[in-house]
Amino acid sequence: MSLHSSASPEHPHLISYLVVQSHQALQIGEQLCTRANSLSNASAQCAVDVMALDAKVKWISEAVLEQLKLAASVAKSIEHKRAQLDTRVHEWDEIRARRASSLDTILDSLGKQLVPPDFHQASSGSSLFGSQHSDEEAEDAIGPSPQPQRSPTLTLRDQRTARREKELRDRKRWKTLRDFVDERGIEDELDAIESDRNDLDIVLGTTDSYPENLMDTVSGIEKSLPGKAALPPINAIINSQAQASTHMANHLESLASHYEQMAGAMRESEAGETFSQDDLQDMNRDTEELPSIMAELEEGIRSIESSHEQLSSGKTALSQHLELLPDTLRDLDELGEIMGEMLQCQESVEADADEHITTLHQRLVTLEDLHQRFVAFQMSFDKLLVEMARRRQYREAAEKIVEGMMVQLETMAEEERLVRVRFNADQGAHLPADICLCIENPPTRWEVLPWNGEVMEELPDIDYDLIVEARERVAGVEDVVPGNESL
Repeated sequence: MSLHSSASPEHPHLISYLVVQSHQALQIGEQLCTRANSLSNASAQCAVDVMALDAKVKWISEAVLEQLKLAASVAKSIEHKRAQLDTRVHEWDEIRARRASSLDTILDSLGKQLVPPDFHQASSGSSLFGSQHSDEEAEDAIGPSPQPQRSPTLTLRDQRTARREKELRDRKRWKTLRDFVDERGIEDELDAIESDRNDLDIVLGTTDSYPENLMDTVSGIEKSLPGKAALPPINAIINSQAQASTHMANHLESLASHYEQMAGAMRESEAGETFSQDDLQDMNRDTEELPSIMAELEEGIRSIESSHEQLSSGKTALSQHLELLPDTLRDLDELGEIMGEMLQCQESVEADADEHITTLHQRLVTLEDLHQRFVAFQMSFDKLLVEMARRRQYREAAEKIVEGMMVQLETMAEEERLVRVRFNADQGAHLPADICLCIENPPTRWEVLPWNGEVMEELPDIDYDLIVEARERVAGVEDVVPGNESL
């Protein structure tokens, strides 16, 4: 809207022209001010709506964030509980590694300790640990049959000259203590432990992804929340519109006053009054200022329209944010249901894991029992070697006593025979033959035999180096545990 003043030089028409220009300017000014007033009122309502929408979006968003914090704490709680279970499982793994290492160590030690062939049992059923032997091994394990009652001197001579050829055998063919261990039973036990351990991993794996999935869902919902809206400066806009409206109202008053002046001049002119040239120039000059006033009015309305558009854009943005929140709330409800299921599942996993860990610790007790049995087996075998060596010393000492006694009795009997021969030679010729018929009897010869017809004790042959090693091991253990006779 614009006005153009081109005052006619003709006096009768000039005032009429100025009145028309003034009236047109007043009408346009009234329209602009009316629109400015409507926009100001609409802006005020829009400002109220913006503040209400912003408050609602903030309230819902803050409530969602609080729920997301709770969900994050649930994820951390599940992660913490899983970490506690992982710690217990790791401790069990370390204990198993130590027990398995100890078991391997004692088995390796048993595998290096030779067993003299004379120690082999004929029946596998007599083995402490259920080892199996072939028929050939069983035949080799059978010692010589008991000898009948015989002279001790002959026995001693036979034992000195008829050593078994065991010492000439290759030790590579000898059995070790590990041959008497039930390897299959150990493997079955280790397989059972590994199977239970794998079952525990399966149980723990049920909730393995729960913390990460929860945090991902929380992050997704948090990202779906509307960002912080840049609110228009409501106070500044309202104040700016008020100033623009006041300025426009002042201009409208000026237009109305100018129109009243022009209308009055028109009435006076119609009444026959004439105006001087100076009066006409003043009227024309005032009319020429109307375009600048209208320009300021249009600038004011544009300012009000711009601020109103700013408020409307803010309201639209907040409305769009609010429209997104129902989907976010639905996602939050679903997350709540999922969390409940996860917590219930985690509790079930903890209960199952406790049972599995308890079972696994019982399995470790079995491993420790096997280790202790094998340690006791090795120590008892070492003591058996030492005991056999001691018995051999006892037997040899007894045989030496018997051998010395036999020699002494033989010597005494020979001396007695010579004395009797000399006596008979000196005195026999002077005595009648029918007196003391026993005078010609030789002295009684003696033979020392086992008591009550018992069989001579047979002891296994043990190489000296094996006895020395056994004594060292036994002495080492007794130094560590004084007075302890067995493990």
